[in-house]
Amino acid sequence: MDRRNMLLRAVGTLGAAFAASRASAATEGPAQKLKVVYHLSDLDKVSFVLGNIQNHIDGVGGPDHVTIALVVHGPALRAFRTTGANPDLTQHMSRLSNAGVGFAACGNTMRSMKITLNDLLPGFVAADRGGVVRIAELQSQGYLYLRP
Repeated sequence: MDRRNMLLRAVGTLGAAFAASRASAATEGPAQKLKVVYHLSDLDKVSFVLGNIQNHIDGVGGPDHVTIALVVHGPALRAFRTTGANPDLTQHMSRLSNAGVGFAACGNTMRSMKITLNDLLPGFVAADRGGVVRIAELQSQGYLYLRP
């Protein structure tokens, strides 16, 4: 067999293997639900990040198609205090919570700011071992990491 025939046979074999793998992928069923953890520590990015999360939910076709967690620590946690909370932020967070977004507050930040879960808007849980530890735990569970 000459080189040209060998090359054509190799290309044909690769093409057939690719077509078979695509057909197999198409019949495997629905894709696994995407899991994403957003990381927020900058106070000036609070509204931006909440908007990103809403855009993410809308972009994938609704909350049934994605699992989203938001981990907040550092100065950004101030925006989520019930005392003096921005009404638009409160409403936005409520909508996201109703869409299934999970909110975690860094336990270290809470201790340093001397605040409790009762001081935060409804929907938060405490990440007692720290926000970055919580993020790492979620990543080990298959969550993709985003820090807008």
